[in-house]
Amino acid sequence: MPVTTPTCVSNRDPLIRSLLDDYLAMYAGRDPGLVDRFSGYTGGGGFLVKDLRAWQDITRQDFAQVPNPIRIEMLDVHLQDISAEVVVATAAFHIHLPIPDQVLASEVVRLVLMFRLEGEVWKIVHSGFSIPYPMVQDGEVYPLKSLREKNQMLEALVEERTQALQESDALYRLLIEDTRDVLWKADSHLLITYISPADERLRGFKASEVVGHHVLELFTPAGAEQVKGVLLASRQARAEGRLSPFVSFEAPHRCKDGRELWGEVISRAEVDAYGNVVGYHGITREITQRKLLEDQVRQLAFFDPLTKLANRRLLDDRLAQALAASKRSAGLCALMFLDLDNFKPLNDLHGHPVGDLLLVEVGNRLQASVRQMDTVARFGGDEFVVLLGELGTDPAQAAQQACAVAEKIRERLAEPYALLAVQEDGTTREVVHRCTASIGLVVFSGKHALQSEVLDAADVAMYQAKEAGRNRVSVGSVGPPAEPGV
Repeated sequence: MPVTTPTCVSNRDPLIRSLLDDYLAMYAGRDPGLVDRFSGYTGGGGFLVKDLRAWQDITRQDFAQVPNPIRIEMLDVHLQDISAEVVVATAAFHIHLPIPDQVLASEVVRLVLMFRLEGEVWKIVHSGFSIPYPMVQDGEVYPLKSLREKNQMLEALVEERTQALQESDALYRLLIEDTRDVLWKADSHLLITYISPADERLRGFKASEVVGHHVLELFTPAGAEQVKGVLLASRQARAEGRLSPFVSFEAPHRCKDGRELWGEVISRAEVDAYGNVVGYHGITREITQRKLLEDQVRQLAFFDPLTKLANRRLLDDRLAQALAASKRSAGLCALMFLDLDNFKPLNDLHGHPVGDLLLVEVGNRLQASVRQMDTVARFGGDEFVVLLGELGTDPAQAAQQACAVAEKIRERLAEPYALLAVQEDGTTREVVHRCTASIGLVVFSGKHALQSEVLDAADVAMYQAKEAGRNRVSVGSVGPPAEPGV
């Protein structure tokens, strides 16, 4: 999948869809070259494969068991542009095997594919299949033997009980209550009238503890607020005649033991002949693992893996927001560019693991020195950036506040570092190191400065602090001359 990354992309949905379609074509065509596209780990059912070779072996086993092409009947596709290097495609479809099959073909398969740009090639770093059947036997990927047996049983059952299935509510409940997804019904007041046993398996509540209660009680407080917003939007859309038959959303649910799980809810309003809502029904499927993976992808895309601080991509976004807010409110902000003065000797003497410990501690001290609303980022190597927002509209006062914070940071970073280094034999030793910082500071307004100008001005000021003897704060300027006192 060679793709040259563009410098500025407004909509990459066609790219993501082409990556998904390419994967599905190779998978359905049983193309053995698919394993060369893997570069990560996979998950499916109740297991997680973290070894690339194991992932490739499972795929080859899949293709060997079902060597003939399969047919994929697409139902739904969701595309996510996570970052310049990471994209996600989520698809729902039916799989039709090259055998007579009434069981697997009726199940909805959910696939989550994560692609990462490695050089100029998009690689698959995660492939998660969710097929709700427990029939796979040892040595199988697809449950072919069980499917044949199950299909024979179903064919006999259809012949014998076609009429009974249409009339028997008891049999209907028997079929739906074995599913892993939660099926539910509610009246027009959103009071639960039925919920399948899968809810007890997932959340721990018996049906008697749920039926008769409001649907909002299924969710955590944050989830309930989210659902209120969905309901309001649905009512407005219905009043304007533009509501689709189904409403889908993701929200955190509460469990009886205090846990929180994420569920994907697909619901539909039931209306009478006059268009009045008389109830609701829907399906809830647990997606907790998928949400955790999405959070991990976001962490990789926007945060420094060592210090857990914002990375340059997230800093650029926060700085753009600060400039926009400053332009609207005429308020002032400040940005500091920091470079450690005595970092390289620590690496040379004690090794990079000890240097990493110092960088983590620097990040902790920086975060402890600013407000929660401010942003601390690792710019790269031993360079850090601090973004201060909402410093008021008076230039002199804003500069005074920013300088006070910069001096506080300088003093805090100059304090000795006691680093516990782990040695090869597993024991630890304390390394005491002194390391100061040179800080370049600029106060700026969104009305008079561009994003690149702010970063460049702070960088220049930082080098001035270096040249002036290090371990000091140098104040630079950006935009038009500041008022007296700045």
